[in-house]
Amino acid sequence: MISRPSQRWQRSVAEQEAAVAAGTLPRDQAYAAQLWPAEATAAIDAVLAAYEREIQSLPAVTDEAVWAAVERVVLALNAVDEESAVIETGEREDLCEYIDAVLTEAGVDVAALTGRRDLHRGELTDGWRDW
Repeated sequence: MISRPSQRWQRSVAEQEAAVAAGTLPRDQAYAAQLWPAEATAAIDAVLAAYEREIQSLPAVTDEAVWAAVERVVLALNAVDEESAVIETGEREDLCEYIDAVLTEAGVDVAALTGRRDLHRGELTDGWRDW
């Protein structure tokens, strides 16, 4: 299973909090909790978990089903970001790579999928993405 970006962000926050508590990291250098607030990260994690489940449970991996799932995950991430404004360039790249990787792990040829719409693989989420 692919590691969700939100899980990595949560680990970074926890590691920095532990380092601050241990006295090995000054509080003013602990940036992770500001970048990835717990509530927003948990919301993103829930969206990504739902996307994983949806892709894994597709009865048929058709272009239509895959595009619909990608649209749903991107719109859900838009909603989280609209509320919390936590998705910046680095997070965007992580999320786009993750969305692609989940499809790839499920056996979807993402380059072929996007190519059938005259898109580059990197444009998989562009049709709906606000972040």
